[in-house]
Amino acid sequence: MRIDALNDGHDRTAFESGVEPLDRYIRTQASQDIRKRVASCFVLTDVSAAPLGYYTLAATSISLTDLPASLSKKLPRYPAVPATLMGRLAVASQHRGRRLGELLLLDAFSRALRAEIATYAFVVDAKDEAAAGFYRAYDFQPLTAEGRRMFIPMAEIAKLFA
Repeated sequence: MRIDALNDGHDRTAFESGVEPLDRYIRTQASQDIRKRVASCFVLTDVSAAPLGYYTLAATSISLTDLPASLSKKLPRYPAVPATLMGRLAVASQHRGRRLGELLLLDAFSRALRAEIATYAFVVDAKDEAAAGFYRAYDFQPLTAEGRRMFIPMAEIAKLFA
């Protein structure tokens, strides 16, 4: 298996995660977002060119007031801090239960750590409670009262790779 940037050689027409907006995104929108430089998309494949799963990364920011006080009091008094957003994460239905979501998440963490720009945190938007539970298992904390926008400080991610 390998994880590469999405390209025209990846056959995404049959990708099916069971979540229609995620399926539609990789089939019809991902290439446009890449061309317009609003998101990067990375796909997990095996010997075939069909994605087993994918995720997207983009730049974002977090308002200092949205962070827990225990963290924000240690930061400079800027109105917001830079962050990396994983906007989408999906695994093809037939490959669930193989821990591919974890593999994709760890790859995204690694790419965010290697980036040569400053980023304070890694942010996700959990689509539902099952997704929120997945992220909580990796120590993501809620960023909003609803708990669907979640984050983990990059310093915590760096400890995973130390």
